[in-house]
Amino acid sequence: MMLNVKGIGMTSMRTRERMVGRLKEQGITNHKILDALRNTPRHLFVDEALASRAYEDTALPIGYNQTISQPYIVAKMTELLLASGPLAKVLEIGTGCGYQTAVLSQLVDYVYTVERIQPLQKKAKNLVWSLKHKNISYLHSDGGWGWPEHAPYDGILVTAAPPEIPEMLLRQLAVGGVMVIPIGHAGGQELQRVTRNASGFEVEILESVNFVPFLSGRE
Repeated sequence: MMLNVKGIGMTSMRTRERMVGRLKEQGITNHKILDALRNTPRHLFVDEALASRAYEDTALPIGYNQTISQPYIVAKMTELLLASGPLAKVLEIGTGCGYQTAVLSQLVDYVYTVERIQPLQKKAKNLVWSLKHKNISYLHSDGGWGWPEHAPYDGILVTAAPPEIPEMLLRQLAVGGVMVIPIGHAGGQELQRVTRNASGFEVEILESVNFVPFLSGRE
């Protein structure tokens, strides 16, 4: 498939640079993360009708009652995940359109990503593969189960909000590992960072967020 990776007009590199400038103003300082967002054509991850809005700092619908997170949240969650340095093996819960997956794949050694909605995952996999990001494995499954076969993970990033942290995901986090996850119900969610140490888990509450709910089952 022929992809217009560079974009034109409101999807051009100039527009992308404005997005990166905005992220710096919002406090994102990790240059590798900024480069990954600069190099990832967000306009290809949304419907063509929404492409002109791809680099605005807003969430956009991607079908199936799901959204692509705003660039700031993608950058912030990634920065929180990588705050202690590079990670080898990361589990992503909620592949969605694959944008966060593509960003992560440029920053960690390997990404294992789980999605419960099969048509979304298939589309994301094809797009991310076409962008030459190949250090990724995909699983169609209930995200609450994680992906135990490849555990433990150095990092876990969750892109939907459960009311509380799923026990199965805690079990799959390596000692010294970090999980970034939104917790709570619509209108009252908070971003949390969970660090596993030898004696248990340390939880930091970071900021208010607004994510789609974490649902069980497969579609």
